[in-house]
Order: sequence, then C-alpha cells, then structure tokens
Amino acid sequence: MEELPVSTLTGILGFGLGLVFGATAQRTNFCTMGAISDMMLMGDWNRFRAWMLALAVAILGAQSLHGLELVDLNRSIYLNTSLGWAGAIVGGLVFGFGMTMTGGCGYRTLVRFGAGNLKSLVVAIMLGIFAYMTLRGLTGLARVEFESMTNINLVDAGLASQGMPDMVAAVTGMSLEAARGVLTLAFAGGLLWFCFKSARFRASPRNIVAGLILGALVPAAWYATGVIGFDDFEPAPLASFTFVAPVGESLQYLMTFTGSTINFGIAAVGGVIAGSFAAAKGSGTFRVESFVDANDMFRHIIGGAIMGMGGVMALGCTIGQGLSGFSTLALGSLIALLSIIAGGVLGIKYLEEGSFGGAFKAFLARG
Repeated sequence: MEELPVSTLTGILGFGLGLVFGATAQRTNFCTMGAISDMMLMGDWNRFRAWMLALAVAILGAQSLHGLELVDLNRSIYLNTSLGWAGAIVGGLVFGFGMTMTGGCGYRTLVRFGAGNLKSLVVAIMLGIFAYMTLRGLTGLARVEFESMTNINLVDAGLASQGMPDMVAAVTGMSLEAARGVLTLAFAGGLLWFCFKSARFRASPRNIVAGLILGALVPAAWYATGVIGFDDFEPAPLASFTFVAPVGESLQYLMTFTGSTINFGIAAVGGVIAGSFAAAKGSGTFRVESFVDANDMFRHIIGGAIMGMGGVMALGCTIGQGLSGFSTLALGSLIALLSIIAGGVLGIKYLEEGSFGGAFKAFLARG
C-alpha cells in the first residue's frame, strides 16, 4: 500500500486534533477573552486559571519532547534569532483590543461559528483577509519595514535563539540543559501552584478538564508535525496550534483549491469548526445567532480586521503565542502574551468608558 504524502498525513492529524480542540472548547466554554472579562468584571479567576493550567501542561509536554530529542523546537518560528519585541508588543496590544470588540479571540471565533454564531463567520472572514494582507499582501510591506527597524538580531549577542534558556545559560554560565530544566520547572510549577491553590478552581472539574486537554493538544501537535510528519525529503514545517495566519491561508485554500496544498494549520481550522459543531449539536446548544444592529456588525468587522493584523505582527494569537509559542519558552512569546492580556484589559475599559481617553485613564488607574 502506497504511503500517504507527509502533507496529507499532517493534514489528517491536524483535522483530528482540531476536532478534539473545538469540541473541548465548546463544551467547557474555554475562552481567553471570557477569562479576562471574568477577572475584571466579576472577580472570577476560574477560566483564567484554566488557561494557565493549559499553559503549564503545554510547557511540560513540549519541553519533554525537546529534552527527549523527539522534537527540535528550535525549528519552530518562535525560536529564531530575530527578536521581534516591538511587533510582539504592538501586535499583541492590537490583537487583545480587537478580541474585546468581537467577544472572542481567533480560536473562539471558530468555535462560536461552529456552534451557529453567524457574527463569528463575519469576524473569521475579516480576520483571515487582514491576516493574509499583513502576511503577504497590501500591508505586508509596512510590516516588513517595521520589523527591519525594530527587530533585534540575537546572533550579535552570541545567542543561538530567543529561547529564555539560552539567555539564562549565557548570563549565569549554567549549561543549556540545566537552564531549560530550571525554567521549565519554574514556569510550569508556578502556574500549577497558582491554579490549584484556589479551592474554587479545584472544585471546578470543567475548567480543570479544559486546561488539561487543551494544554496536552499543544505538544500533541508538535509531535504530529515534528515526528509523525517528519520526512528527510519532504519535511513538514514544525508547527502547533495557532489561529490567525491559518485562517487567512484557509480562505486562500478555499478559493484556490486546485494546485493548493493543505497543511496542519488549515486542517486544524476545519477540525475546530467541525468539532464545535458536533459538540453543540450533540449537547443541544447549537443556536443560529446574528447581529443585533448595524453598530454591532461594525464593531465585529473592525475587531476582526485588527485581530488579523495584530496577530500576524505578534506572530500568533492567544493560542499561537499564548500556548504554542510559550511552550517553547521563547522570550517573544512571553512579551506577546503579556501584551495581548494588556490589550484585552484596555479593550474592556474602552467598552466600559466609551472613549480611548477614559479607557487609558481607567487602565492606568487599575495598573
């Protein structure tokens, strides 16, 4: 029997893992925007802790794969030697602000669409168009110029990547393996302590299950593309879950099917939508929703557009940088994650205050 091409194999794996991702996120209401909103408006940290639990699991899984030499995370886009600190900050802030306009980030948009929300279809289309424009289209040149002016070449500092273990090893004189172990235990251990010190979180099996499953899917994706999808003659790009550029690539794939090649990201997008649809139908929660009025539609269009631009500038979304990127212990991912959270907080303040001036004042007062 003829073996499947690597691109086909990784596509099948991407769709399968995406199914689990979409179904889990739909049934557990795992949502980054919702987590930030719960914290700020209700003082409820449970969904944020679910996100942090997912991050801890993702770090432990990814670093274990790397330590066992099953996957070389240095092949990922997150650990290159060009530190895009400015793109991570600006893009993260813009993306975080945009997700408050739409009520959810990239993956949540796909999950909501699968469950019948037509507003999310509009958001996904706008996100995909503007992501692809910023990646390879009209606004791509401006992005490249911005990166060339602000990115830091870490080779000049004698570093092999922007991984935090490399930096700690260079500063302290520790071996790279020791630095990686220390940081893995520090981040993962600290996050696990933060999550499970809360009695309310310990009593919330839905949030615990969400964190464990979605966190485990990140190293599963690294394994799928880095081990199962590895081929000396036709290697698949090393990737895990991210939902900005792949949405744009998915739109292009739908329009240019002939001659196009499906990849892990495109397949995962389809899997998330299908998984959410199946979970919503199975649980009886599938509901067709549309815009309330023109202002609601306008806000979602603008939010989707700036999420697409910001996500590409930041090299990922709440999942792409917040889970997949951070699981590699990349400094750029940490900067992007903090910026996305700050952008989300600012966006909520904007919706509360009704103006940017009031939002900044409230944001600074909270800080």
